[in-house]
Amino acid sequence: MLLLICIFLRSDLIMEANSSVSRKHHLIEYANGPSLEEINGTVEVPKGKGFLKTLFMYSGPGALVAVGYMDPGNWSTSITGGQDFSYLLMSVILMSSLIAMLLQYMAAKLGIVSQMDLAQAIRARTSKSLGIVLWILTELAIMATDIAEVIGAAIALYLLFNIPLVFAVFLTVFDVLLLLLLTKVGFRKIEALVVCLILVILFVFCYQVALSNPNWSQVIAGLIPSAQTFSDHPNVGGLTPIKGALGIIGATVMPHNLYLHSAISQTRKINHHDEEDVARTVRFTTWDSNIQLTFAFIVNSLLLIMGVAVFKTGSVQDPSFFGLYHALSDTSTLSNGILVEVARSGILSTLFAVALLASGQNSTITGTLTGQVIMEGFVHMKMPLWARRLITRLISVIPVLICVAMTNHLSVIKQHEAINTLMNNSQVFLAFALPFSMLPLLLMTNSEVEMGKRFKNSPVVKFFGWLSVISLTVLNMKGLPDSIADFFGDNPSASQLAWAHGIAYFLIVAILALLVWTVVELHQGDKKLQAKLAAQSQTKGSVLDEL
Repeated sequence: MLLLICIFLRSDLIMEANSSVSRKHHLIEYANGPSLEEINGTVEVPKGKGFLKTLFMYSGPGALVAVGYMDPGNWSTSITGGQDFSYLLMSVILMSSLIAMLLQYMAAKLGIVSQMDLAQAIRARTSKSLGIVLWILTELAIMATDIAEVIGAAIALYLLFNIPLVFAVFLTVFDVLLLLLLTKVGFRKIEALVVCLILVILFVFCYQVALSNPNWSQVIAGLIPSAQTFSDHPNVGGLTPIKGALGIIGATVMPHNLYLHSAISQTRKINHHDEEDVARTVRFTTWDSNIQLTFAFIVNSLLLIMGVAVFKTGSVQDPSFFGLYHALSDTSTLSNGILVEVARSGILSTLFAVALLASGQNSTITGTLTGQVIMEGFVHMKMPLWARRLITRLISVIPVLICVAMTNHLSVIKQHEAINTLMNNSQVFLAFALPFSMLPLLLMTNSEVEMGKRFKNSPVVKFFGWLSVISLTVLNMKGLPDSIADFFGDNPSASQLAWAHGIAYFLIVAILALLVWTVVELHQGDKKLQAKLAAQSQTKGSVLDEL
């Protein structure tokens, strides 16, 4: 991160002065063109075909977005929530998924209609200094999710091939070679690979849950929220329903997906001068997004059901990926006779590790694309995807290696708990960045100046949009003191709790102040755009009158 900031501050003026010169051999280049220019508008879509054929050609971007809703960061929160509170938190997964569908619809619509991704649209209406601040915030959020990917992939390699954890962490760096290969084969093939990996994850958990024979009537009843869903009691091992709900929400709705979707929704080739073609693209992109996010909802639900139906209540003492893997091969922890027989063969635990590895590789692809989107959009810098991935992955590896080194002298379970805590604590940065993607997205898609009369948000979308943005922001801020306190361990002292709450309240004030700054600049930018469009319309009218 610091390296990228230094490069930016030192080379910004040089890049702007030479933006018209070809710089193919430079690692860092100036970029202020279409979002993800190499793949923008490269996928042909049919016209005059049936619904299913047309939907097939538009399908793909939704899968890349859905990956973020089922990455390794989701696994522990969902399974632990099922272990501790049965099916109570099913309603939280459902609400998170519905909010995700709404936000992703707005993000895709913004990209298609405005021909700018979310980062570009924000930067076009705000100052350079605010753009840098928002870029840094979003980079931290992406790196936080990258830590979860590093941990998930490294643990999967360790479990599947018995590779020492330190070496496995280093091996995750080489997924950059996979990315380099994928950039050569075309975006449509990348979409196909992501869909295949999602199907692998879905198959694994469907198989395990089917064998466990859960109580489906209780599963359905759990989809209905109740007062107990967001209650602060009971307390099970330090976890309450409200804390479990916040964990699921924080791991599900992530800011980088909004930037990504607003960019990759522009990969389809459409005629922007034809309003009907734009409307058709918005419609089919929404279908694609909602279908893929439904799969993500099913996967997250299956994870929670696993916590309830696969294991005996309270049998999993280690909620880390290590603990879950070993629990799936330990017949004493399983609740179903069929599962016990299958577990003896090692199939359950092996499939779990395979799904974990698939999830990590999926997130590698989407995280790198998102990083490029925000770098180009906020600070007008561009670098090859492989270089971008290598830098961010090396930075993300550092805290994981430090954690492994510091806990090397502890017991195996303590090491596992420390790694799991690092992964969970890294997600605190998502609470910082989420409001700064949701709020601008809602304001811009509500704007007739930005979207036009036909594509601006309807009153219903506005209502639920504001409800979602305010609710998620309040819940994230509410959970921030506990998230900061978690950095002090399982049993923080009174003074540590006081420090944690003080830090949290300072951060909340800072976030609110930054939100006000963002809203003010967006409002001023919208007014300037409105005045510019009015002046252009007046000039055009004068020319026509003269003719």
